[in-house]
Amino acid sequence: MSTLTIVLILVVLVAVVVGAALLLRARKGAGSGARSLRRRFGPEYDRTLAQHDGDSEAAHRDLLDRVERHGGIRPLPLEPSVREQYAARWTMLQERFVDTPRQAVADADELLAHTAASRGFPDPQRREEQLDALSVHHPHHVEGLRTVRRAAHSTSASTEELREALVHARALFEDLTGAGSPAVTKAARTRTSSGRGRGHLLKPKGSGA
Repeated sequence: MSTLTIVLILVVLVAVVVGAALLLRARKGAGSGARSLRRRFGPEYDRTLAQHDGDSEAAHRDLLDRVERHGGIRPLPLEPSVREQYAARWTMLQERFVDTPRQAVADADELLAHTAASRGFPDPQRREEQLDALSVHHPHHVEGLRTVRRAAHSTSASTEELREALVHARALFEDLTGAGSPAVTKAARTRTSSGRGRGHLLKPKGSGA
């Protein structure tokens, strides 16, 4: 075997090894990126993956695009008086659910959209863009807004489905308004001083519970 042949074989072997190493690194990088996105988006990652029929590359492009467009948003603080006002409005719409469940859910949709806009997210007229931005900053609870929005525009949703939608949306509302803050706690205590708790307010008449 000539020296030239040996050199060519060595060159080919080196190229194969380098190529394999680069491919392995790329796969590891992709896997790390996927894990990072899954950690960041939680349930929103799974929803997006399902939305793209299991196409992980398409789902990753979608999520990364949202981060690029909305990741730089720095949520604005709410003035204590505004926070208390929003908390009081949420409690009132829960109370109204007993008599007018569909209107209460529509009011919740509107209140969430305006609360998000007050925090610096896209305004309510740009609903899809607002949802995308919220999915970046509130990925664990943004589905609550989608749920209440679907229920608000449904003509066939049952009272129980409306109730579940409102309960689901409450977590996002609490995220946006800073649940547990003194202002929110005081407002909730004032509105419920008659002894009617949050669970009771969401039970329609005739529920028997």
